[in-house]
Amino acid sequence: MKTVDGKNIKRDLCLFDILKLKEGEREGIYTHGTVYSIRDIGGITFIILRKINGLIQCVYDKKGTEEEKKILRVENSVRVKGNLVENEKAPHGLEILVEDIELISVPEKELPIKVNDYKLDIALENEIAVRPIILRNERRRSTFKIEEGLVRGFRKYLEGNDFTEIFSPKIVAAGAEGGSNIFKLEYFGKKAYLAQSPQFYKQTLIPVYERVFEIAPVFRAEKHNTMRHLNEYISVDFEMGFIKDFYDVINMETGMIKYALSYLKENYKDYLDIVKADVPEFDTIPCVTFKEAKEMASAKYNRPIRDPYDLEPEEERLIGQLFKEDYNSDFVFVTHYPVKKRPFYAMDDPENPKYTLSFDLLFRGMEVTTGGQRIHNYKDQVEKMKSKGLDPADFESYLMLHKYGCPPHGGLGMGLERFTMQLIGLKNIRQTSMFPRDTLRLVP
Repeated sequence: MKTVDGKNIKRDLCLFDILKLKEGEREGIYTHGTVYSIRDIGGITFIILRKINGLIQCVYDKKGTEEEKKILRVENSVRVKGNLVENEKAPHGLEILVEDIELISVPEKELPIKVNDYKLDIALENEIAVRPIILRNERRRSTFKIEEGLVRGFRKYLEGNDFTEIFSPKIVAAGAEGGSNIFKLEYFGKKAYLAQSPQFYKQTLIPVYERVFEIAPVFRAEKHNTMRHLNEYISVDFEMGFIKDFYDVINMETGMIKYALSYLKENYKDYLDIVKADVPEFDTIPCVTFKEAKEMASAKYNRPIRDPYDLEPEEERLIGQLFKEDYNSDFVFVTHYPVKKRPFYAMDDPENPKYTLSFDLLFRGMEVTTGGQRIHNYKDQVEKMKSKGLDPADFESYLMLHKYGCPPHGGLGMGLERFTMQLIGLKNIRQTSMFPRDTLRLVP
């Protein structure tokens, strides 16, 4: 009987291992990868391998042999033995002089598109249809490594500030946001829905853990087909108790973003360089009320205010432009949104009950976060539900939070794909969703 001990014994070097090799350690090394591109120059062949961490160049001099004909094919999986030498023109300034190549696997068919082209000149809809192949492109692959880096940065920051990570249900009995934008499904003869947000569960766990966060999918049945909307996206949510006011939440998010961007620059520089990301640097983020923001943009850009209760996408863009031009800030918190456009758990502003103690964060002219202070008093929450036309009996388990005691608290939800899109400078949110779900697409 065979047994295993769980030790991960590396047979081959990853790219990070290769880059760390010193003189005297660079001969007879082994690595593996997928053939990404091939260049023939003067009888010598340069093979670029796609590896787990990036690209490495190999120099192969068996030109014209039968072995070469088998090996030199894009998307072949190979194992290489050779000597590492310096070459400033190669990726990372290093290349492997190949002594031997072992062919591991070969594709059944040729790729339908040249994935090693940097720009990949292909329409987005056509790209999504072949996304499993397109993701092999180094630029596309880098987008999602950056997304990974953001999540790691957010998580590290929140863990360092005493937040507990939670995992809430995605099949629920009621929608956290209410309204019609909720996916209905049958659950063993009962009505159920896909979760729009982990909101109820975050709040429920405030008396338990005080600070909680979750990074997970949420679902919105919105019939939008725009460059900024998805029907399934990743939401970065946190909730925190014993707050003085909702600016505690704003401060926490500011710290989280600063940490995550710094973490990216330190640990994901190669990927940021590949996509030419412009990572903002800042010490503070300005805050402006909803009413003031609308009036400032209207006055500066001579645009009439059409919707007094919400920000239109064009208004968001202009507000972002204004704060970049006048305050050199890529971010701006817009606070005190009208009651009419905020959910039933948003706390009203005691100084002006037409507005709420809530906010959005705009990043380069697009809303990426919504948050605020929540109602924690039972009577206030029941009254707010009734004012919104909701039956408190439908929220019995949620109202246990308020009925049996809860400290003042608040939190937020951030759209990961939107944040990444704005960071990298992409034009469509489907470019930052690995396998996007919109009103037209269920595959791949």
